[in-house]
Amino acid sequence: MHPYKTIGLLSVSPLIHCSLNTSRLAPTLSYQSCPAPWLDFRSPGRSHLNQYPTRSGHSASSPSVLYRVGAAFSAKGRRFNTKQDLYSFEPSRQSIEKQPFTGKPASGQDAFFISSVGSSGSAAFGVADGVGGWDSSGIDSAHFSHALCRYLAKNAQGTTEEARLGARELLSQGFADVVADKEITGGGSTACVAVGNSTGHVEVANLGDSGFVQFRLNAVHHSSHPQTHAFNTPFQLSIIPPKILARSRIFGSMPLRDFPRDASVTNHEVRHGDVLLFATDGVWDNLSSNELLQIVGRYMTGFQAWQASDKGTIIGEELDKLTNKGGIPKEKEDTLQTLLAVGITGEAKAASQNSRRDGPFAKEVQKFYPHEEFHGGKVDDICVVVAVVVDASKG
Repeated sequence: MHPYKTIGLLSVSPLIHCSLNTSRLAPTLSYQSCPAPWLDFRSPGRSHLNQYPTRSGHSASSPSVLYRVGAAFSAKGRRFNTKQDLYSFEPSRQSIEKQPFTGKPASGQDAFFISSVGSSGSAAFGVADGVGGWDSSGIDSAHFSHALCRYLAKNAQGTTEEARLGARELLSQGFADVVADKEITGGGSTACVAVGNSTGHVEVANLGDSGFVQFRLNAVHHSSHPQTHAFNTPFQLSIIPPKILARSRIFGSMPLRDFPRDASVTNHEVRHGDVLLFATDGVWDNLSSNELLQIVGRYMTGFQAWQASDKGTIIGEELDKLTNKGGIPKEKEDTLQTLLAVGITGEAKAASQNSRRDGPFAKEVQKFYPHEEFHGGKVDDICVVVAVVVDASKG
């Protein structure tokens, strides 16, 4: 891949070499120099979450699968406070909160949301990462990412057609609300959004380089793939101010613009004891999936939520208790899912500040830009959402 240099926030030239900028780029590649795939504006189509058959023995009106969700976060340049920079979701509390909590300001440009889907047993959750490349134009993408997550939570909670709500539909609604918000004048954000129903089907819409991993019985069961236009230039939802559009035309270029219809949508069956990890690139740039498995496995086996047996790894009988409030004997992170989120955030934070250990981002830089001699972690905002799947019938 040719090295790229940002010219203001207008275009990118493949002919000019520059020193590496670890801040991700805003979508300003000239479309003339871009391969065709990301100009494929497909019609959105409807999601098929509601078309899955229910599990044997359970109807859609008789919820069985529960999603116990917690989050943790840490902005770059701030010390990670394990007692404050976390969130435990309680559906009963959501109805009295005036504004959905998204992590701001302690999460920086990263944001998250967790919400019930209407009055059903379904849940929606995910992360969004404001793209730092907009800073050079005086735009703080934190406003975009946090607004997006607030709208995602509100729309999920306020839906009256739970069975028809898919991850892409939810993302489309949230993005439309951000575009209509007059306080958001520009910026961009990646997003990884999930809707899980009570029969154990989870639909995920992932746009950009945030992502998720599904762990099952001490193994990586599934992991998402990042969407990028070029190195360190992720797919992103964006609002491009008129002045920047006008300048782009002067230079004969057209800023790249991605939409919810461009998100990668995948469907998954989850089981009792599965762990779903959603995170921004502050995690993926510093920890591999196998390293994350080691962290998750350490906590899950340590609390005997996963147990070794003659038949392999099995689910411990105390999983339901461990994921309920007070299930872990700690002051703040008192549920297994919140403890997992705090543990992963802490490990990613430490790795990002370790100059002697090359993480996934450093290895990618060395692959594409060997002359840069980039080593160590990548300092960035970090946001983690963890959902532990519990089958109520086994509680």
